Amino acid sequence: MIKLIDHISEFSGKLAAWLFFAIGFFICYEVIARYLFNSPTVWVDEVSRIGQIWAAYLAAAFALKHREMIVIDVAFRRPDTLLRKVVETFALTMILLFCITALWYGYGLWLKSLLRGHTTDTYLALPKWFTHASVWVGFALLGLQAVAEAVKIWRNGVPADDTLEHEI
Repeated sequence: MIKLIDHISEFSGKLAAWLFFAIGFFICYEVIARYLFNSPTVWVDEVSRIGQIWAAYLAAAFALKHREMIVIDVAFRRPDTLLRKVVETFALTMILLFCITALWYGYGLWLKSLLRGHTTDTYLALPKWFTHASVWVGFALLGLQAVAEAVKIWRNGVPADDTLEHEI
């Protein structure tokens, strides 16, 4: 199960990277269309915003899996101690609690916009449920990855941070 969660997080991170790439392409296209051909588009702004929202939420689980979130280890530098495992598990538990809260409220918001047929107030009038889904999907992935990381810590220990070895 842990490997499956890791694979899903890896896929979501790569999908987020491709979304960011596509957003950059769309914005370049818009700049050329607007300033070179004097023919702006109606879709680039909204599609780019929605893409950024999805990419940011999809990237969170990937960042946690690769230990790229903020880590403060002034007091607990040695990864092989029991106290470090406890502190890491506590941090992951706090992430999980936040994820559960965001998942609960995000799902409720998504369901409400889906059932009521809300759309954006733009020319495209895209369904809002699509944007709202990014919240609960992203936090569900992050929560699953937090559980997987906690299991890995107690099975394999806290991974050594290579950057610490270079600093010492």
